[in-house]
Amino acid sequence: MKHGKHYVDSKKLVDRTKLYDSEEALDLCCKTAKAKFDETVELHVRLGVDGRQADQQVRGAVVLPHGTGKDVRVVAICKGDAAKAAEEAGAMLVGDNDLVAKIQNEGFVDFDVLVTTPDMMGLVGRLGKILGPRKLMPNPKAGTVTTDVAKAIKEAKAGKIEYRLDKANIIHVPVGKASFGAEKLGENLSTVMEAIVKAKPSAAKGQYIKSATVATTMGPGIKLNSAKFGA
Repeated sequence: MKHGKHYVDSKKLVDRTKLYDSEEALDLCCKTAKAKFDETVELHVRLGVDGRQADQQVRGAVVLPHGTGKDVRVVAICKGDAAKAAEEAGAMLVGDNDLVAKIQNEGFVDFDVLVTTPDMMGLVGRLGKILGPRKLMPNPKAGTVTTDVAKAIKEAKAGKIEYRLDKANIIHVPVGKASFGAEKLGENLSTVMEAIVKAKPSAAKGQYIKSATVATTMGPGIKLNSAKFGA
C-alpha cells in the first residue's frame, strides 16, 4: 500500500517500538496532522474479552469534557411534551410516524444521533436494518432511549460519544480534533479510558486492556502505554 508524502514524513516522527505516555503521544498526533482539514484524533483500544459472549460485552457512552469538535446533528422520534422539549433542546428534526416513514421509505440518515422515548421503540424497532449497520440505532445503554430527551440531545451536542466493541474486540472512538492541542485531547482521552475501565465485565479474565493506539485521520498509529490506565 502506497502512502502520500505527508504520511511518510509523519511516520518518521513515530518510534514504532515505543509505548508512549498519552501526553507525548497526543503531542505527536498534533505534529503529524498535516492534512488541509482539521483531522480527528481517534483512539483504538483492543480488549481482552470475547464480545461474542453476552456477559463480556463492553458498551456505553460518555461526555467528553471538550467535546468532539464536530457539529452533532441530532434527530428525535417522540411526540407530545417530549417532542416540544426536543425542539427546545436544539434537535435538528423532530417527528414520530412521519420521521419513521422518512427514514424507512426515503432512506433519510443525514444525522449523527437519533434520540427517542421508550414508548416509541415499537416504531423505531422497524428501522433496525437501516440504522443498525450505520450505528445510529438508539439504545438505553447509550442514553438515547430515554424519557428525558432534552438532556440526551444537549449531551449529544456537547460531545457525548458512544463506545462499543467491534467484531475484533476493539473499541474505536474519536477524542477530539488535532486543533484542540495535547492537553485538551488528553483530558478527553482520560475520560474515555476511565469509562472503558469502569465498564470491565465481571466475566472478563486476564489482561483487560491489551493495547491502545491513537492516530489522526490521515496519520500513523502511535502506541500508548496502556499499563498507565490501570487495567
